[in-house]
Amino acid sequence: MLREFERNKPEDKESLNIEIKALREELIGKLQAMRERKLPVLVLLEGWAAAGKGSLIKELITSIDPRFYNVVSPAVVPENESRYPFLYPYACAIPENGKIMFLDSGWMENVVRKYIRSEITRDEAKRRIRSINEFERQLRDGGYIVLKLFLHISQEEQLERLETLYGSMETRWRVTDDDLWQNREYHQFLKTYDEVMEKTNEPVKWHILDAKKRKTAVRDALKLLTKKIEKALDKGRYVGEPFEEKFPLVEMPLLRDVDLTPVIEEEEYKKELKKLQARLSELHNKIYERKIPVILCYEGWDAAGKGGNIRRVAYPLDPRGFDVHPIASPLPHELNRQYLWRFWTRLPRTGHIAIFDRTWYGRVMVERLEGFCSEKDWKRAYNEINEFERQLTDWGAVVLKFWIHIDPDTQLARFTERQNTPEKQWKITDEDWRNREKWPQYEEAVDEMLKKTSTKNAPWYIIESNDKKYARIRTLKIVIEALEKACKDHFKEMMS
Repeated sequence: MLREFERNKPEDKESLNIEIKALREELIGKLQAMRERKLPVLVLLEGWAAAGKGSLIKELITSIDPRFYNVVSPAVVPENESRYPFLYPYACAIPENGKIMFLDSGWMENVVRKYIRSEITRDEAKRRIRSINEFERQLRDGGYIVLKLFLHISQEEQLERLETLYGSMETRWRVTDDDLWQNREYHQFLKTYDEVMEKTNEPVKWHILDAKKRKTAVRDALKLLTKKIEKALDKGRYVGEPFEEKFPLVEMPLLRDVDLTPVIEEEEYKKELKKLQARLSELHNKIYERKIPVILCYEGWDAAGKGGNIRRVAYPLDPRGFDVHPIASPLPHELNRQYLWRFWTRLPRTGHIAIFDRTWYGRVMVERLEGFCSEKDWKRAYNEINEFERQLTDWGAVVLKFWIHIDPDTQLARFTERQNTPEKQWKITDEDWRNREKWPQYEEAVDEMLKKTSTKNAPWYIIESNDKKYARIRTLKIVIEALEKACKDHFKEMMS
């Protein structure tokens, strides 16, 4: 791509200035319509050091109302300092509906620099490229307008600009050792940029700008951005079609076939609980030391005992090393972003535990059945969720998902007890009763969810919870077994 790029012929500066002015005026009108239609826009600017990314962003935002855009420049940190998944800083930064975000270097620059420095292996680079394609496609399918620009200059032009910057005391600080290193290794960077751009040119295409001609680059960027927004305004917000990638799945039983009779005696429960919580406390120290992130996901029927189960798992943990996230209906600023955003922003750091009381699976249950998203949205979500969880396990996270299961009679008995017990009445709502009336529809949705998203890397566990105490012990055993395996695998990796 870059090696075949043909540079633009020189153009008349006065004509360019007139064209740029007209494009800015056109862009203002398009952005007003974009805000009214609540279309989010993400502009990724990649390119060589000293190619003028910052100057181009300044030119693009000159005529835009500053209340409706922001500029993000994620720091590229060494891999051993990263405490979150590769895409975390970018996924957290996506704009709200009706706003535009300019990203000054992003996921491609991250991959290229780390690969050339040998901070990531070729296999890890491939995984990251796959994640990039998934991320960009999810944004596009969720209605985001995504524009990717690469500012291209020659090795000689780059060196000349770096020398000019370094020659002035006012701009010397802008030239880093990394910039000089890139110029020395220009051809290696050129080859790697080309490889990554070719592999990430779908579903969102790259546009290469001739950064040697600054005004031409501004004109071309304005034209591309205006055209992208115009197309979205004409055709409406894009909604991606559902599709299925073949993930390695774990076979799951239908909920109606699960035996809910297991119970545990009180004395055995107390003995097991004490022993298992002590072991979990030990393992929490080990995963912190080994920087293994853990994500525990709880879904289940109302009154199934999720809260009590979570308390018994959380009790032995160091409170500085875990968070519990109760997930309710999305807030306005969450509704205004791609649905996975509010979960990206709640991920744990390495060595920490995140416990989700309700999760991203609301997309294929509540949102599906209550009509809060389109049929295409929830059908597409199975694959998007599997991709999201694969990205988490590729990062090294332990991901465990629990469906806390009871039968309708047990739920009715617990609802009735809550309603008739003053100190428990806060636990029962009209919505709980409405959801109960839709038990068959929810059961069908849950069966489909378990079938399509219980992957080998992030499996589902159906926890029999007619006896809450039995459910707590079983959950603790599953968590402990998974953490012990993660610690052993980490040790083997360190020794190899």
